[in-house]
Amino acid sequence: MPSERIPVTLLTGYLGAGKTTLLNRILTGDHGRRYAVIVNEFGEVGIDIDLVLPADEELFEMNNGCVCCTVRGDLIRTLHSLLERPAQFDAIIIEATGLADPGPVAQTFFVDSLLQERLVLDSITTVVDARHILSALKDSTEAEEQIAFADQIILNKISLVMESELPAIEKKLRAINPFTPIYRTDRAQVPLENILGKGSFDLERITRLESEFLSPAHGEPGHVHDEHCEQHDHSHDTSVTSLVIESDQPMDAQRLSDWLNEYLAVHGEDILRAKGIINAAGDDRRLVFQGVHMMVEGDFQRPWGPNERRQSQMVFIGRNLNRAELNAGMAACAASQ
Repeated sequence: MPSERIPVTLLTGYLGAGKTTLLNRILTGDHGRRYAVIVNEFGEVGIDIDLVLPADEELFEMNNGCVCCTVRGDLIRTLHSLLERPAQFDAIIIEATGLADPGPVAQTFFVDSLLQERLVLDSITTVVDARHILSALKDSTEAEEQIAFADQIILNKISLVMESELPAIEKKLRAINPFTPIYRTDRAQVPLENILGKGSFDLERITRLESEFLSPAHGEPGHVHDEHCEQHDHSHDTSVTSLVIESDQPMDAQRLSDWLNEYLAVHGEDILRAKGIINAAGDDRRLVFQGVHMMVEGDFQRPWGPNERRQSQMVFIGRNLNRAELNAGMAACAASQ
């Protein structure tokens, strides 16, 4: 994976969560980096752009619709125009509207060959309003999907709730996305090194997640027990859940790629995120893949460590996940003995 690719951070979070506060912290931070910033708004007239503090960074605004649908073409054009300029920035930040589904934004970096060559989606950081997130989750699928896509969650405005309420809020967040660190804070005062330059979207840091996969606290690996475990009602069909499937058998890399592409082509609307590390037969390197809805990409990364268990693990976050079907699909990709 070329190191010269420019990292992109996507900031998401529901309306009023504190994304602009975090953006201003990044732009004024003493980190030595120059950022190009893309601020997206919903509606004809932009206002968030006026809330961003003056800085040396390049600042672009797209306000002719929601970035999650009609504006993806505009996002691609904006990124292309950035790349045509003499390089005067080290990284890019996209602040999405509070009503955006992050999926199509992330897909942008899969579907355009120039962007794939020149940019790398470093992470998706989701800012959560501790006081209002539970009500937002009841009213908005976007709030739920922003959490499901996150590589890190900033639980903001914690002083506005009782400290005793925070564990229940975090439990709800982990029911949607159990594989992501949560940072408690006020006024987005999270250490910037915790969220910038992490490479968490391209999965080089998935080793941080592996201990979560195998944690006995989850009962079966990757399964999060929540209120839906005892309730078999309609809400289970629409809520975001996660599961992990595993195999100790070496995988046929081509067969697994074909199956994953075919599976996502059929079920991609329900699969918000898919990620994994694969033990590919005949190769000493870890095969790492990442999927967003119907898009998937993967490559061989570092070699397996001498004391590392060569096990394949795949994570799926989405709706209507069928564990038996996914297990059977993965099992069928085992290399011939």
